[in-house]
Amino acid sequence: MVTAMARRAHSDTVPFGNLRVPPEDKPDLVQQVFDGVASRYDVMNDLMSFGLHRLWKRALIDWLNPRPPMHLLDVAGGTGDIALRFLERMARGQRPDSAPAGAQATAVGADRAINRGLLSGIAWVCGDAEALPVADRSVDAVTIAFGIRNVTRVERALGEARRVLRPGGRFLCLEFGRVVLAGLDRAYDAYSFTVVPALGGIVTGQREPYSYLVESIRHFPDQDTFSAMIAEAGLGQVNYRNLSGGIAMLHSAWRL
Repeated sequence: MVTAMARRAHSDTVPFGNLRVPPEDKPDLVQQVFDGVASRYDVMNDLMSFGLHRLWKRALIDWLNPRPPMHLLDVAGGTGDIALRFLERMARGQRPDSAPAGAQATAVGADRAINRGLLSGIAWVCGDAEALPVADRSVDAVTIAFGIRNVTRVERALGEARRVLRPGGRFLCLEFGRVVLAGLDRAYDAYSFTVVPALGGIVTGQREPYSYLVESIRHFPDQDTFSAMIAEAGLGQVNYRNLSGGIAMLHSAWRL
């Protein structure tokens, strides 16, 4: 039997992988995870997804269909994958913001942009997804790729996305989902819980961040539940697409 005290203790904590931690502790724990692997983050993404993450991110940009003078805010921008892809689709001089991300990941992303000759056009910002350092109704689109599950209070981050969007603005979220193909789910679980942490240990020298990655995916809401959360945040016309049999899910919504 679950006691009232146990229920209260559970409600006073948030998931961090398979652990429950105080809400105020989670941001620092997540920061430590990503700072520790920032220099090898992109390599690991390619290896553990067999390059599929590139196709998933392309699908996000394709669905966004950016056109000048769109102003994009890419939340949890990491090493800049979405922001750089956005710039490639847009005329030079159209500005995406990439925020918030950890300092280490942001530095890697800025270096990537410089290596591509993109000396302007992106504003790199470290901030809080639950309190975006952006004015109300100031951007045309908000994207977040594989970052929403790391937020302490997802509903607050969704509310912030709505706040900063102009009326008619677009929200797109790419995240890991629930596998919908029979048989693939068992193979995916076996690969995730055994191969991914081991691969992380070999490539980055750290297994723990990739154990957390796998665990955090399992604790995140499924496709339909997340759709309902987006709608509850005040965004409309919520829709989603399953990618690679539901390994990834791509949600779209609008500020009406």
